[in-house]
Amino acid sequence: AERIFGFSAAETIGKSLDIIIPEGLRKRHWVGFEQTMQSGSSRYGAGDVLAVPALRKDGTRISVEFTILPFRDRSGRILGVAATLRDVTRRFEEMKALRNAATGAKR
Repeated sequence: AERIFGFSAAETIGKSLDIIIPEGLRKRHWVGFEQTMQSGSSRYGAGDVLAVPALRKDGTRISVEFTILPFRDRSGRILGVAATLRDVTRRFEEMKALRNAATGAKR
């Protein structure tokens, strides 16, 4: 939380993920989360890498990739979800610049 998002542990423990989810994506995130918790399944499989924008403490928008791992009880019901995130902003920006350069070269 500190290295990627700029928040100390004390600032994040017990807080909602809304502190790192851009406002325009929060509803979509929570609808998907609730559906996953209620249904016990996700459209994302184990090991799928998801890419989304996120927010740092200072309001800077970054690009993150993550995988999710559901925690289930003995009956298979999802109790919670863990995510492993990494900041891929630099790579995302490099790919965007390459795409723009390639598009510009074709003109």
